[in-house]
Amino acid sequence: MVTRLIAATVLIATTASYTVHAGTPGITETEIRVGATFPFSGPASSLSNVGKGLIAYVKSINDRGGINGRKINLITYDDAYSPPKTMEQTRKLIESDEVAFLFGPLGTPGISATIKYVNAKTVPDLFVVSGATRFTNFIEYPMTTTGLPSYDTEGRIYAKYITQKLPSAKIAILYQDDDLGKDFVNAFREYLRDDFEKKVVISSYEVTEPTIDSHVVNLKAAGAEAFLVAGTPKFAAQAIKKANEIGWKPLFLINFVSSSVSSTILPAGADKAIGIVSATITKDPNDRKWADDPGIKWYRTHFERYLPGADIGDNNYLFGTQQGQVLEQVLRQCGDDLSRENIVKQARSIRGLALPTAVPGVVINTGPDRNMAYTQLQLQRWNGNSWEQFGDLLSADSK
Repeated sequence: MVTRLIAATVLIATTASYTVHAGTPGITETEIRVGATFPFSGPASSLSNVGKGLIAYVKSINDRGGINGRKINLITYDDAYSPPKTMEQTRKLIESDEVAFLFGPLGTPGISATIKYVNAKTVPDLFVVSGATRFTNFIEYPMTTTGLPSYDTEGRIYAKYITQKLPSAKIAILYQDDDLGKDFVNAFREYLRDDFEKKVVISSYEVTEPTIDSHVVNLKAAGAEAFLVAGTPKFAAQAIKKANEIGWKPLFLINFVSSSVSSTILPAGADKAIGIVSATITKDPNDRKWADDPGIKWYRTHFERYLPGADIGDNNYLFGTQQGQVLEQVLRQCGDDLSRENIVKQARSIRGLALPTAVPGVVINTGPDRNMAYTQLQLQRWNGNSWEQFGDLLSADSK
């Protein structure tokens, strides 16, 4: 049982029992209404498997009796990775469905469009699936916590890795033209300082573009020896295929969001991706080194029951499952005080949460001045069959 696995590795915060806040929308004696938006259609639809993983885990919570006698009613809508649609669906969740809080909405563009509205409504906006650095500003967005390592942290780690491996190399960055991609560019700019302009060549793309092939060709022509793709799986897969097709063999990196084997590596061609480097916070359930790992054994059993027929190699399902475990932790810490104030307080009071499918050493610690779930990353390299992790665990505090 997953709760036992978590309990074995986690310092569970204890809370006193409180009376349910009578004025909290979406809370009854038997129900906790929670909302989220995911790109079930559109250019980033592969990422919606995070939502499917979350939905499946919530079902498992309810099958175990829910939280303190209350079932979680998780209401999800498709926003097609379109900011106007995200706003429309988020308004519906808050004003029509009257959810108690939002949990894990996915997509930097959509969250950018809704974050001010949600915070103005004082609705908890928990563990949003974006690493956009500005979302971690707890003073400006006091109701928001983030569910991914910040893109600033991830970008700095990549910049350090590249400069250590190839100190004099020209670096190409292909990035999505929104907060996701721009944060990576800014991380390199801050890390390289005066060397940025002479060492880095950049090219941006829109998620509405059918292909990024011409960008890859132009970046190769610029003479770059290192190449980072900062975007979503569809475009990372295209970049891998095109680089291979034109015979470009740079030191190649892709961001964590695009590191799913099923969504990026296999569509690109597993043999074409050999040598690519990324960072992760999760174990790969198809990697033989985790075959006897208790956490992965639990995940395989859970996956069989709650996600039958899905591809266990898709890391998005696994990350969505972890999101569900974080949701469970927050609600258990809340006890019977399900006021919005306490929900946010408990989301910022997680201590030492080591999830069973997380890379060893990766733990969740939030606090009054830290609203990020993850601040640690592990580098890994694709060997043609699986990701091989290497080096030490890296963190936001020691980039």
